[in-house]
Amino acid sequence: MAGKVFFSVSMSLDGYVAPVHPAAEPLFAPENRDDPQVQRWLSQWGELQSWVFPQRFFRENTGFGEGGEEGRDNDLLRQTFERTGASVLGKRMFDLGEQSWPEDAPFHTPVFVLTHTARADWARPGGTTFHFATEGISAAVARAREAAGDRDVRIGGGAETILQALNAGLVDEFSVTVSPVLFGAGARLFEGIDADRIALEPLRSESVSRVTHLSYAVKRR
Repeated sequence: MAGKVFFSVSMSLDGYVAPVHPAAEPLFAPENRDDPQVQRWLSQWGELQSWVFPQRFFRENTGFGEGGEEGRDNDLLRQTFERTGASVLGKRMFDLGEQSWPEDAPFHTPVFVLTHTARADWARPGGTTFHFATEGISAAVARAREAAGDRDVRIGGGAETILQALNAGLVDEFSVTVSPVLFGAGARLFEGIDADRIALEPLRSESVSRVTHLSYAVKRR
């Protein structure tokens, strides 16, 4: 039985999943470390994801060390990882990760990267293989479904890739973790959504010490 297609993201209270992207490229290059725009991006991104970094599962899965917090946030991170049999990423999201992920990238499953440029598969230690999909979102999700088997496919981001999947009718459900931060500008999660074709059914709402986790099933109108 085929699994579901879902996404799970952190979002600021005013609806952004990433700050305004700096002009400096590559973002994590040593020569750009002191750029004020880069520093601001890193600060805002850190605030958005501050609920994730202390969690035991995140620390161990990304090689940041043993130990960390355990509780509902940690359980949700682990459950998201365990249900995912393959992921789909946008090219910018992949580019940022390629600069910052450890050698053992934290997916441990196939990852399909949306791109206009063909590239050979890139296998990493620990079971992650990046496949570069040039045929568009529908074909990438189809390939990810096949690779995932009876597990689920995660649309890993960024916002534009999630939007493409939603508007194409490919997403079955999603979770948004609302962090108590305001960006004012950046990558807005639902900018350009085809609201006339998409309806939502609430599944869960959980408030913990730092954030609120919201989950919805996606229905077609």
